[in-house]
Amino acid sequence: MNKLLMEENDRLQKQVSHLVYENGYMRQQVHTASATTTDNSCESVVMSGQHQQQQNPTPLQPQRDANNPAGLLSIAEETLAEFLSKATGTAVDWVQMIGMKPGPDSIGIVAVSRNCSGVAARACGLVSLEPIKVAEILKDRPSWFRDCRCLDIMSVIPTGSGGTIELIYMQTYAPTTLAAARDFWTLRYTTTLEDGSLVICERSLTASTGGPTGPPPSSFVRADMLPSGYLIRPCEGGGSIIHIVDHVDLDVWSVPEVLRPLYESSKILAQKMTVAALRHIRQIAQETTGEIQYGGGRQPAVLRTFSQRLSRGFNEAVNGFTDSGWSLLDGDGGDDVTIVINSSPAKFLGSQYNASMSPTFGGVLCAKASMLLQNVPPALLVRFLREHRSEWADYGVDVYSAACLKASPYAAPCARPGGFPSSQVNLPLAHTVEHEEFLEVVRLEGHAFSPDVALARDMYLLQLCSGVDENAVGACAQLIFAPIDESFADDAPLLPSGFRVIPLDPKTDAPAATRTLDLASTLEVGGGGARPPSEADTNSYNLRSVLTIAFQFTFESHFQDNVAAMARQYVCGVVGSVQRVAMAIAPSLPGSNMGPKSLPGSPEALTLAQWICRSYRIHTGGELFRVDSQAGDALLKRLWHHSDAIMCCSLKTNESPVFTFANQAGLDMLETTLVALQDIMLDKILDEAGRKILCSEFSKIMQQGFAHLPAGICVSSMGRLVSYEQAIAWKVLDDDDSNHCLTFMFINWSFV
Repeated sequence: MNKLLMEENDRLQKQVSHLVYENGYMRQQVHTASATTTDNSCESVVMSGQHQQQQNPTPLQPQRDANNPAGLLSIAEETLAEFLSKATGTAVDWVQMIGMKPGPDSIGIVAVSRNCSGVAARACGLVSLEPIKVAEILKDRPSWFRDCRCLDIMSVIPTGSGGTIELIYMQTYAPTTLAAARDFWTLRYTTTLEDGSLVICERSLTASTGGPTGPPPSSFVRADMLPSGYLIRPCEGGGSIIHIVDHVDLDVWSVPEVLRPLYESSKILAQKMTVAALRHIRQIAQETTGEIQYGGGRQPAVLRTFSQRLSRGFNEAVNGFTDSGWSLLDGDGGDDVTIVINSSPAKFLGSQYNASMSPTFGGVLCAKASMLLQNVPPALLVRFLREHRSEWADYGVDVYSAACLKASPYAAPCARPGGFPSSQVNLPLAHTVEHEEFLEVVRLEGHAFSPDVALARDMYLLQLCSGVDENAVGACAQLIFAPIDESFADDAPLLPSGFRVIPLDPKTDAPAATRTLDLASTLEVGGGGARPPSEADTNSYNLRSVLTIAFQFTFESHFQDNVAAMARQYVCGVVGSVQRVAMAIAPSLPGSNMGPKSLPGSPEALTLAQWICRSYRIHTGGELFRVDSQAGDALLKRLWHHSDAIMCCSLKTNESPVFTFANQAGLDMLETTLVALQDIMLDKILDEAGRKILCSEFSKIMQQGFAHLPAGICVSSMGRLVSYEQAIAWKVLDDDDSNHCLTFMFINWSFV
């Protein structure tokens, strides 16, 4: 870390930048003259090329200067000088990126651009790998850049100084269903500096400098990469110091206005590319030293491959490229869910996929949609979707459609035709160094899928979750999963579905922000629509994010229409569920001015808080807590932020009491949210001793109004044991002195 701080010293930065620029100019003059007189062998290399085809796209071939090594070398040296001035100098106005983990375990020093053309990000970090290994990893962009669809090296040209010039065509995925994907034509220059540092720099080529003269392929928009790259410096005791610069212009004017923050945010670029590269290298370094333990008996490389396949499969579903076999299925016009089908999915899923299908296998169908959410951090929403699957998976496939899909074990993602609540167990497999991404197997117990216990069987999902750290500025949060069988083979076919939530920069507030995107005319976000300008959040907590949903299903050829109808209904149901969840969890954000909104059919939260405190005073003669001011929502705020877990449950005598409200500590103790709270019964969280005590004290509570319960153990909704020193139960009366609910306060609780 001392070395990193020294490298970032302003005085040295300016001095190094000036010397590097002068040295680069002199090298350019020398090498240009040398290449034009002696390096004639490059001609044959350029003409023949080293075509490293990794994916199916066939781009246009470079023109003009591609046959002129001297011209390309001149561009390469110019790119080198400009990149170094960004990496170690002040060519770009850099500001440190907030939200990055501080301290000795941090990923490194990250900065983003301010007031420059396009978007740019810079990072500096120390890793325990040699420069050659680091360069090898970084140049393999598809292995760590999840948005990279393909990277084709069209030509490799050696230079007189021992470096190489590569002409590269790259395609990237679009993050949502609402904008076209981007592609790049670039020149990549790899060389060694006089101080032994290794440099890999890159920039876009234009028609006048060897780039293509025609338009980009269909479904793509040509983007521009400004001088970017990697400076890798060897350390004396081993390892490397890495400087990374990413600088791109993504043609923001070609996307809808509401989506432009995704394409003009340096923070998003930093998380997706710059920090991702640094984290990947650090991950490889720790795997090499054996510092990371993995579950399931799998090698780290195998588990990384699973993560990459899940991410790639989901990106393919969201983008639906025609050259991968996807075609649009005409809809009924009743909603804006997009249905696409692919009759030859082996092109992107692997040839082994077809081997597991029946002879009547028709292909893969994908139902997808995008929408805009407000006031819900992506991390919070994805964490809820992961932990409470039953909240959004209740809208499933009807029995007839499920029977049509039964021939394939990879039929419907989490389809529950019986509509029974599921019981899930998450089995961890692997996680990245900073836990920003983790891979797990989810076991859904068999009784959730069939009312006939004899026919019930467990279902397994391979699941990738990322971006659940609420403090990571600009981070995209994802939950991607694919059904697997119990064998879980390394080459098992995966059909990913899931959710992606990307934050929008709050600087672009607009009335359109309260409408969905794909579902613009039919759905609305929040209860009150757009807030007037006078009610703008002064704390910049008016968060907006784009949610993209994609679900894939297999189908038999003669059931295509049935499966399409089922998939449309399924995704519409999921969209509705997610919107209700977002509305429920948004008000409980830290820093919001109000407590949680009441649930349907319940009193207002402030009224309930008054009833709880007044009833406690009536029954016990004491104050639950003192509030300096009774005006406004002071009482509700005190109740909501109280350190002891306070929760209310129904008083119906003909069924088990169900929780209806809890403060923040209560939600934390139960590991749930206000929406999922309604599905938790009182007797399910108490152990046997606790249930016996409550039964013996219940009549006392109803007669005297309250009772003190001894220390005990209860269970959270996620199955974790919770201990508490004491519990108080009291009867809550409404304004008419009628019994409304029963309130419990668990004092000094903690997870066992």
